[in-house]
Amino acid sequence: MSILALALIIILIVAIFSIQNSTPVALSFLFWKFEASLAVVIFLSALTGVIIGAIIVFVIRIKRSGKEHTTSP
Repeated sequence: MSILALALIIILIVAIFSIQNSTPVALSFLFWKFEASLAVVIFLSALTGVIIGAIIVFVIRIKRSGKEHTTSP
């Protein structure tokens, strides 16, 4: 329950921060150049971090579960 509350607080903070920073910004990544709202950039950055974190946790759990099966008789 506390993890859910913490997640909701973080989402609320990111949402408020994004809304207050809605000016357009120019982005350059490798060969791409485009302009987007800072709110969209902040949201996508936070979403990318959550997805990467979830993938890392998933991989760690799979590795731990594999070790448990190999050490058990």
